[in-house]
Amino acid sequence: MRHGESKGNLDYSAYTTTPDHQIPLTDSGQAQARDAGAKLRNLISTSSSTNSWRVYFYVSPYTRTRSTLRELGRVFTKKRIIGVREECRIREQDFGNFQVEERMRVIKQTRERFGRFFYRFPEGESAADVFDRVSSFLESLWRDIDMNRLHHDPSHDLNLIIISHGLTARVFLMKWFKWTVEQFERLNNLGNCEFQVIQLGGRWRIQLSNSSHRGENARMGT
Repeated sequence: MRHGESKGNLDYSAYTTTPDHQIPLTDSGQAQARDAGAKLRNLISTSSSTNSWRVYFYVSPYTRTRSTLRELGRVFTKKRIIGVREECRIREQDFGNFQVEERMRVIKQTRERFGRFFYRFPEGESAADVFDRVSSFLESLWRDIDMNRLHHDPSHDLNLIIISHGLTARVFLMKWFKWTVEQFERLNNLGNCEFQVIQLGGRWRIQLSNSSHRGENARMGT
């Protein structure tokens, strides 16, 4: 899930005066998060095989993602939430020095010419760098599940909710579905507070559905 609308989404010049990790949500972004929380709760409750479902949150440490979690978390009762973990590996891509707005605009135009995946921002990261840390996070995630480090009752349906950023979410899906660099280059960011649902059914079947109900479902399996 991507965070709600931030002041940086509305006005790019916000990055010239406020560190990226401290950019806050707008009032609209907070409302988006509450609405997304209600949608997630309803989706989970209707698709769960029992009424004993639980949720566990992973969240980027940035202000806008933590605020998104705070707002959407209000719709879940305490008994439904078994844990929250702040995870630095799902933070936003580091774009380097944001203080000079025109310089950043030129640099982003250069990235479009040379490719969005491998181009590394001066003093920052490339999407390939983000891929490496997201890959590490996914390996840890599977270990947490396999070793029951989330401490959930096996009789409960467990739902993991990851609150992150636009590019990081794209890289996550790229790693999960083993998409190529060329496929990644054709992807666009999720909208603010838009989420994708990955459902595991049977042994290998994976279903990907979209929160905006565009009918863009992808089924993968053996």
